[in-house]
Amino acid sequence: MKNAHILLVEDNEGDIVLTKEVFKDSGLRNPMSVARDGEEALDFLFRRKHFATAGRPDLILMDINIPRINGKEVLSIIKQDDNLKSIPVIILTTSSADDDIEESYKNHANCFITKPLSINEFTHAVAGIQDFWLVLATISYTK
Repeated sequence: MKNAHILLVEDNEGDIVLTKEVFKDSGLRNPMSVARDGEEALDFLFRRKHFATAGRPDLILMDINIPRINGKEVLSIIKQDDNLKSIPVIILTTSSADDDIEESYKNHANCFITKPLSINEFTHAVAGIQDFWLVLATISYTK
């Protein structure tokens, strides 16, 4: 397994810190970039503004409830772009609304996970994402 570059699209600072901590504690040292809203995520992915030299992520973890451009719109843009659509996008959000789940999958999300409320359950969920997407599954890594 190679080190996958992960783009975390999340506006909650506590969830950012906790997600980074779970990855660090697991012993896998994956480079992780953070975008704190949808516009910043698209700037990162399309290498605009101060992200002109950003690397292409191998995996995207994204909340759908993010400011400026919501995660559902960002997902739709990613999956319509020939250069980005092969990147697995895992929706990691507090929503468990059927409409959000259905729309995410219609826009080709690779996975939809509702964030657990407790820290222990959240840690377990992030560890599960890591175990599946970075250990078990084969993803296409950037060159």
